[in-house]
Amino acid sequence: MAATAAIKPALVVVDMQEDFCPPNGSLAVQGGREISSTINALLSKPGFITRVLTQDYHPRNHISFASNHAEPNNKPFISSITMQNPAPGKQSETKPQQLWPIHCVADTPGATIIPEIDTSKADLVVQKGKHPQIEMYSVFADAFGNRDLSINAQSVSLDVAAALREKGVTDVFVVGLAGDYCVKYTAVDAVKAGFRSWVVEEATRCVVPDGWGAVKGELEAAGVSVISIMDPIIHGI
Repeated sequence: MAATAAIKPALVVVDMQEDFCPPNGSLAVQGGREISSTINALLSKPGFITRVLTQDYHPRNHISFASNHAEPNNKPFISSITMQNPAPGKQSETKPQQLWPIHCVADTPGATIIPEIDTSKADLVVQKGKHPQIEMYSVFADAFGNRDLSINAQSVSLDVAAALREKGVTDVFVVGLAGDYCVKYTAVDAVKAGFRSWVVEEATRCVVPDGWGAVKGELEAAGVSVISIMDPIIHGI
């Protein structure tokens, strides 16, 4: 029996944007552009019942931008600050946030999806990270795990979990950039949202190039299946 008879899969292509890709991206991931052909092959598979493209889409005053903080605590990749949970009744909850170079500012060229990706195959395009005071690596939830759109309305343009459930999706396949941040958190949150979750390892790259081994361990510990593009389940879609 074909895999598609047992599952209803969705493909989530995470943040394949100019600022995350060489040669000019402000937060370029090594090899990020090179995975486009693999992603396009997945986008073309007829068995996906929906295909979602995500975009980081930050305001210029976003909390994660190092330049928005005072010296000396404003070094990209090195410094961190403290974020506060925006959810009602949870403002006392805090967590550290690593600081980044300015990237993927809304309505700028750096936020656009790279032309190598066949966006004509997308059913949904979702912008995330729009709230100035909270990070949102995952398309399903902000950094504190808030998934209620009444809280996240300023952060994300669509409740993706609800949209997938409406289509009867059972399994979410996650690819894109970066494997150690937005791909990882999207895949883990797909499990928390009640889906079976998969990451296709040839279709992602990490900010830390040699960090994939540790990321795989984190994904698998969270219930995410890390598979090859040659896996039989991919052939069945």
